Amino acid sequence: MANKALTKQIDLVNDTIKAALVTNAYVPNTDTHDEWNDVSSFESNGTGYTAGGIVLSSKTLTFDSTANVWKWDAADSTWTNASVSFRYAVLYDDTATNKPLIAYVDFGTTQNATNQDVTVRWEISEQDPDSGSFYFDSGILKVSV
Repeated sequence: MANKALTKQIDLVNDTIKAALVTNAYVPNTDTHDEWNDVSSFESNGTGYTAGGIVLSSKTLTFDSTANVWKWDAADSTWTNASVSFRYAVLYDDTATNKPLIAYVDFGTTQNATNQDVTVRWEISEQDPDSGSFYFDSGILKVSV
């Protein structure tokens, strides 16, 4: 997935990137699943959920030269007043040929919403290797270089 972003097949800022909700029937396979059509048959459906997912807005890709870290971020994604069940949020490029997958988020178990807002917060959690403390930062992906 990241290979396509690093080889300029995916433009993380200017392409239309979508987040789609997927049921627990989906079994992620990062070796063979590389396009939206590998996942789309497992997409959730329900009131307030738009087929194909929601477009990520306010996308940014920034480099912190002090920490030598690239960070990709976007505004949190919200489906309003939704009734939907899902286990995963899958990110894919809706602009590029064959709609390549970028990443997925596993919520651990099936999440059920009934007439409520469903928000995916794009947030990175990290653990300090020395202290063991956890801290959080906004972002979808963070890469040290």
